[in-house]
Amino acid sequence: MADLLGSILSSMEKPPSLGDQETRRKAREQAARLKKLQEQDKQQKVEFRKRMEKEVSDFIQDSGQIKKKFQPMNKIERSILHDVVEVAGLTSFSFGEDDECRYVMIFKKEFAPSDDELDSYRRGEEWDPQKAEEKRKLKELAQRQEEEEAQQGPVVSPTSNYKDKYSHLIGQGAAKEAAHLLQANKSYGCVPVANKRDTRSIEEAMNEIRAKKRLRQSGEKLPPTS
Repeated sequence: MADLLGSILSSMEKPPSLGDQETRRKAREQAARLKKLQEQDKQQKVEFRKRMEKEVSDFIQDSGQIKKKFQPMNKIERSILHDVVEVAGLTSFSFGEDDECRYVMIFKKEFAPSDDELDSYRRGEEWDPQKAEEKRKLKELAQRQEEEEAQQGPVVSPTSNYKDKYSHLIGQGAAKEAAHLLQANKSYGCVPVANKRDTRSIEEAMNEIRAKKRLRQSGEKLPPTS
């Protein structure tokens, strides 16, 4: 009987010591705190989503707004906002280098940003439509000039100056410049040019021709011409 009772008592678990009880109590408290924090975090996300849904709804109903910039958010909050925007049928982008400074901008579908506008936000600059339009026109003008130059073909420049090449023939001065220095020869053979000019008027010449004709018809000799 004594042996049977001893075996039964030995098979039973020993009551926990004082140290084991304290460890288990701390573990239960830690699990309870963790559960409470998880519930609080879940509740905060729900409240944040409701707040974003309200702001996005107000943005949609405001016809005077085409885009909206939110304050910097953490990664989880940005993810929630992007999801709300997608459900609402809008467009959203995140900008900013550091994770703590990144923010979200939302746009209405009909006013979706261009690539130039997005590049401006990524550089941390404000978007100026007027400056962007001027930049676009200058870019188009430069492109048009390049196309015109390409159609005209390359401009061939002479490798050497013809004046230098033929300087032994035409001298250092240009032939055109040297031509201004030339003068006509005043005499041909032994008769000066000035003496070969007919200084008579048209009427005098015609009278002389008629006189010669009358003399030929009358058979008289023609007087010697001067």
